[in-house]
Amino acid sequence: MLSEWQVHKTQLKSYIDKQLDDPSSVDDILQEVYIKASENLHQLKVRGCFKSWLYRITHNLIMDYYRHRKSYDELPESVVAEEKDPVEENHNALATCIRPLIRELPDKYRIPLEYAELEGMGQQEIADKLGLSLSGAKSRVQRGRQKLKEIMLMHCDYELANGSVAGCIPRTEKGKEYYESIRKRFT
Repeated sequence: MLSEWQVHKTQLKSYIDKQLDDPSSVDDILQEVYIKASENLHQLKVRGCFKSWLYRITHNLIMDYYRHRKSYDELPESVVAEEKDPVEENHNALATCIRPLIRELPDKYRIPLEYAELEGMGQQEIADKLGLSLSGAKSRVQRGRQKLKEIMLMHCDYELANGSVAGCIPRTEKGKEYYESIRKRFT
């Protein structure tokens, strides 16, 4: 094995060096290849396949190297983690701003919509709580969403970007109140 290893050692080292971004680890992986090959030589069935077998071992060890390597830098302990998730905080603020507009809906649509959108209930749970069929609950939530959209569009013009609201321009007094409540919460 040692004589065959000497024949392929230089090529393997060059291969490893090209695959790694850390030159200091090349010799370590080359050594691991030799150890694995020595320990598992009995598994090699055809001696003519020795080179490809070595490259397979090398490839696997390079993959292991990248799998186990930390892909991030440790932060100093002086850095304090954020207490609140900003996305969740923005969703909560937006929900608070939308509540007055939802209250303008008739109870028939307001209650199922509040359960679905503000309390996160599933539609079957809404149906059970309100004594409706599942299709009835789904219908009321959908109609509530449509009516809320109409109310929102009646009071403000919205600018969309990438499927999300990027801006709001009030058209009515209620729209100005709505816009101000949003602006205060996000600034």
